Amino acid sequence: QVQLVESGGGLVQPGGSLRLSCAVSGFTIASYGLGWYRQAPGKERELVATISGTGTTTNYADSVKGRFTISRDNAKNTMYLQMNSLKPEDTAMYYCLLANYWGQGTQVTVSS
Repeated sequence: QVQLVESGGGLVQPGGSLRLSCAVSGFTIASYGLGWYRQAPGKERELVATISGTGTTTNYADSVKGRFTISRDNAKNTMYLQMNSLKPEDTAMYYCLLANYWGQGTQVTVSS
């Protein structure tokens, strides 16, 4: 059974940082691309960042370029999203995606 479990979300002030993790079980992630998505209330789910199987290629939404960094540790079967200089508009539920599998999400709230 494939499971993706996100963690690391929370409440942070504008300008703050969070590091999200996506731990995968039941599936070896090496050589598979992974992605982070987010969905704010009343909005469609949107792509945040993707990373190739080897980790050598990454892509980011324009809204997070220069602030977010996606990475992966294939030995730990885990993907990460380092989020710096957070803004209120980054508030959303963040999900990880592997093939057709989604995690349950972790809430990120940026507010003073």
